Amino acid sequence: MFSRMVKSLVLLAMVVGTYGVASGQPSAAQAAAVRYANEIAGFITTGDRAEYRKFVEANFSETFLKVPMEAHLNFLSSQHDFSRGMTVEGIQEWRPNEVVALVKNKLTGDWDGLLVRVETEIPYKISGIGLRPAKRPEDATVKKLSEKEAVAEIGNFLKKLAAENLFSGSVLLAKDGIVLYKGAFGSANKDFGVSNKIDTKFNLGSMNKMFTAVAVAQLVEKGKLSYDDPLSKFIPDFPNPDAAKKIQIKHLLTHTSGLGGYFSQRYQNMSRANLRTVDDMMAMVRQDEKDVQFEPGSKWQYSNTGMLVLGSVIEIVSGKSYFDYVRENIYKPAGMINTDCYELDKVNQNLAIGYDKRYTDSGIEWSNNIFAHVMRGGPQGGGYSTVEDLMKFDQALRSGKLISPASFKLIASAKPELNSPEYGYGFSIDAERNVVGHSGGFPGISSNLDMYIGSGWTAVVMSNYSRGSGHVTSKISSLIHAIHN
Repeated sequence: MFSRMVKSLVLLAMVVGTYGVASGQPSAAQAAAVRYANEIAGFITTGDRAEYRKFVEANFSETFLKVPMEAHLNFLSSQHDFSRGMTVEGIQEWRPNEVVALVKNKLTGDWDGLLVRVETEIPYKISGIGLRPAKRPEDATVKKLSEKEAVAEIGNFLKKLAAENLFSGSVLLAKDGIVLYKGAFGSANKDFGVSNKIDTKFNLGSMNKMFTAVAVAQLVEKGKLSYDDPLSKFIPDFPNPDAAKKIQIKHLLTHTSGLGGYFSQRYQNMSRANLRTVDDMMAMVRQDEKDVQFEPGSKWQYSNTGMLVLGSVIEIVSGKSYFDYVRENIYKPAGMINTDCYELDKVNQNLAIGYDKRYTDSGIEWSNNIFAHVMRGGPQGGGYSTVEDLMKFDQALRSGKLISPASFKLIASAKPELNSPEYGYGFSIDAERNVVGHSGGFPGISSNLDMYIGSGWTAVVMSNYSRGSGHVTSKISSLIHAIHN
């Protein structure tokens, strides 16, 4: 304990000298938070749940201890599993009684922000911990790489993660439509020892929202609807008629409609077998549709229900089921032969089972997500695809095969005027990296498509492990940065 205290004091002196604080010197609460950040990083490195428990009991506030002990232990265990330890390199942010420490992942070299919040009174016990996005230090050296070197490094990185059982899935990296790397790792089915392959179909999670957005853009181009059309024009019997007059198509596309989620308690309590069509799904969320949570366009709040409602609009306007429409107008012209919203109680070839880790005192236990997820995906998410099919989707969008270049630019641009500064019409926007795309996450699902608009790169990562794509997506981003450095 004494050595850790000395390290904390040295770290505090270093970060004050390097980063400074608004008042010139850290407060007593901030100094305590820095000390705790260093100690937490040390405990995470051990992977010892007994030590975690002792630390939590001794240092967490009475209020924070009301959170179940298992939740605290699982957070620390998961951080150990995904990092094999971390080191505190500095302080990224200071607030009155909290800090965000800049920590480096020992396994991957990634950077994270470790938030530590303390009480405002002595003895300044911990009242909150968590992870925040990290800002790479400006003085962190970035070695320039050739494309060949970067491709070799991503291959070695994936082998390392797979060996540690942190990644199971497939990855594709391309430049200007030319595939430079693709590989598959891990198991599609642990019960039978079936390995993942390049053409293994992985659950997309929320990535289906991109297909829904492109379908809407196609119908706008055909003059069958407008982004400014009110919802009431298409669904006059919407449960909240006043809201339907205010909610426009663009609000649904940007998650600014005020509608809520999808995975409610009602969903948990009902049979998944009854959710096979968009109408089935709409019937389940009718109550959610009544409860509009804010004035449309005034706030951003992720809404699976909003995207589901768009699926219904697509059916009404096109005269086809959502599933038939996207098959005929998106998958087929793009050449996507392994993509669909499959009914999971039927025979579907080459679908990966999703897996989630559970951390226990006796070690890691695996569970599958068969009974946790939807029976069939839809406009809001839950379909399946492959890395090669998503590459085809990327190229079809860039080439104007699915929608015009002007429409693609429109849907793939942020909409700050709608209080959606990092999300366009069905696409996530990273203005700093000039990247558009979408991710998907759920227990046993972790997928991501990054389209680097300025440089022509395409990165597709699909995993059947919870949070499995995160390290890989981050690594690819840093390698592309190194190529262009």
